[in-house]
This record gives sequence, C-alpha cells and structure tokens, in this order.
Amino acid sequence: MRHGWEGVVLKLLRGKDFVFTVTGSERVTERYQRVHFTDGGLLAAAGAHPTMWVRLWFDNAGKPHQRAYTLVDPDVEAGTFSLEFALHDGCAADWSLKAQPGDTIDATLQGTDFEVPDPLPGRMVVIGDPASLPAINSLLGAVPDLPATIWFEIGHDSDLELPLRLDPVRHELRPVHRDTGDLVGDVKAGLSDLVGDPATAFVWIACDTVITRTLSAYALKELRMPKDRVKALGYWRPS
Repeated sequence: MRHGWEGVVLKLLRGKDFVFTVTGSERVTERYQRVHFTDGGLLAAAGAHPTMWVRLWFDNAGKPHQRAYTLVDPDVEAGTFSLEFALHDGCAADWSLKAQPGDTIDATLQGTDFEVPDPLPGRMVVIGDPASLPAINSLLGAVPDLPATIWFEIGHDSDLELPLRLDPVRHELRPVHRDTGDLVGDVKAGLSDLVGDPATAFVWIACDTVITRTLSAYALKELRMPKDRVKALGYWRPS
C-alpha cells in the first residue's frame, strides 16, 4: 500500500517501515478486540520500551489512513506482540474484526519514546481512557512496585471489564464516566494532594487531545511541575 503524503513526511522524519503478520485474534469485551502479530523484524531492530507505539496503515475507501497503537506484551526474542483496538465506526476497528492468521499490515515506527522517571516518585499519577489502556498497562508493568493512582475515563459500562492490570495493594483506580462525570474537574480537585513535591512527582496523561492539553497545562502551570516530570500525549481527537 502506498502511504500518501503522510508516509513521505514520516520517511523524511526517519520513520522505519515494517510489515506485521497476524497470528490470531480474540474479543476482549464487546467493544475491545486484541490482535496478535509477528513483528517483521521491528523488535530486533528497535528493541522495546514502556508505552512503545507504532503507526498502522489501513485502507480507507482506497486512501491510506494511519493510526497509532501501543505494543502489548512485546517479546523481543520471539519477535511477537499484540495490539488492542477500541471498537467504533472506522476502518481500523473494521480491519481488527476481520483480521485472520496470515493477513499482513504495513506499519511505521516513528516518534515513540519513554524513560522511567528518575528519581522515581513516591506515587505515580496516570490519567487515561480505553484508547490508552495498553500504554497504561505497559507503564504500570515497568514499575510494578511503585504505588499509582489511575484516573480512567470510561464511555460505556463495559469499559470497567477491560483488562487493567492493577495490583489491588499498590494501585488505586478512580473511574470517571464520560457522560455523567467530569474527568478534568476530578483530576484538578485531587491531583495537588497526590503530587506532593512537584520536583519529584510524575504525572502521565493520555486522553483525548483537549483533555490532555488542559490537564498537562494545569500540572505545568498551576502545580509548577517540571516539564520532565509530566508526560502527556493526546491519543485521539473528539469529533
């Protein structure tokens, strides 16, 4: 598949292209699909890090369309991983539901990075939603002994059935329903008490672009956290 002008830009930014092969798939919940892959040499070439993501290329009525997805359980030695798809109208979700062993899909690696905060905070704060669930799990798994508070915005009751890898002793989950709650208000009301010393705190935010921008600005400007102690990335755009 030709990748259009976006593919040209990614090439100029030194993006590396790979071809993934489907080995299987499974329905996680009514609104969540997991697809398993061999990596086409990705992990041998680039290794793996927490919250690592790639861009997949889909055919959208004859035009290339790219979306970013976080690697789930990457195995560098085996060259395998999974990707998880929130199901809604769109070519990416449609592809995930139809994917069969042996199917292939183009992918580009460009832009992903993450380093475990040093020094570690006393408690990590994570703010996300189903789109960033794989990254949340990856992040929690990178520092399994670190206490964490997770604000998790849900759009459907079934989102509470999603496979959040929580430690009941170390992790506190604060779900907020998108239709009846106020994620931004809840975070602003509780974040300052959790941050403590801004210089050693760590906040990770991955929601829609509007919420992510609002909360990262709050952490940086109002709570005066250093830029290297706030990791924020908008995972999707509200329609």
